[in-house]
Amino acid sequence: QVQLVESGGGLVQAGGSLRLSCAASGLTFSSYAMGWFRQAPGKEREFVAAMSRSAVSTYYADSVKGRFTISRNNAKNTVYLQMNSLKPEDTAVFYCAAAYSLPAVVAGSGDYWGQGTQVTVSS
Repeated sequence: QVQLVESGGGLVQAGGSLRLSCAASGLTFSSYAMGWFRQAPGKEREFVAAMSRSAVSTYYADSVKGRFTISRNNAKNTVYLQMNSLKPEDTAVFYCAAAYSLPAVVAGSGDYWGQGTQVTVSS
């Protein structure tokens, strides 16, 4: 059974930082591209960042470029999202996703999804 479990969310003041983690099990982690998405209240889920299987390629939403960094540790079956200079508009539930191809992850067509972790940024 495949599981993606996010952690690291919480409440932070504007300008602060958080590091999200997504631990994967039940799949060959290094065979999957990984991504992060978020969904704010009343809004649709949106793409945040993605990374290829080998970590060679990364993609970011324009809204987070320069502030967020995606990384992965294939030995630990974990993908991370370092979030700096957080803004109130970053408040959302953050989800990780896994797919065989990077384009599929970026398109939101993940094969597997986590349950999400709440990030709240106060002004």
